[in-house]
Amino acid sequence: MDIQGKIIAILPQRSGTSKTGNAWKSQDFVIETHDQYARKMCFNVWGDRIDQFNIQEGEELTVSFDIDCREWEGKWFNTIRAWKVDKGQQPVKTAEDMYKATAPEYHPEPTMPAHEPFGEQENRDDLPF
Repeated sequence: MDIQGKIIAILPQRSGTSKTGNAWKSQDFVIETHDQYARKMCFNVWGDRIDQFNIQEGEELTVSFDIDCREWEGKWFNTIRAWKVDKGQQPVKTAEDMYKATAPEYHPEPTMPAHEPFGEQENRDDLPF
């Protein structure tokens, strides 16, 4: 999935050591879309990609991400992890843009002439029923 917007917050980097003794680091970023009703999403960057992406506050980005869910002590948690970041890309089409592109154009039906009241009909060969 992709989202396009502006980075509005950079959260502190976290790091530690896994059970197997491997060092890890993670950082969260908040992006805000440019839709009519702007949306905010917090996404995570893991490991060496933090330095590779070099995300700065105020940048316009297109972020490609995966959504994953995991269970811990009977509770479920979502993770939105970025796997690709493009700087200065064309905006991703919003759902509204996609609808406008695929929706048929609206053409109003032609109006029907008003019905003539009974008795004011001219001599016609029409049946009365």
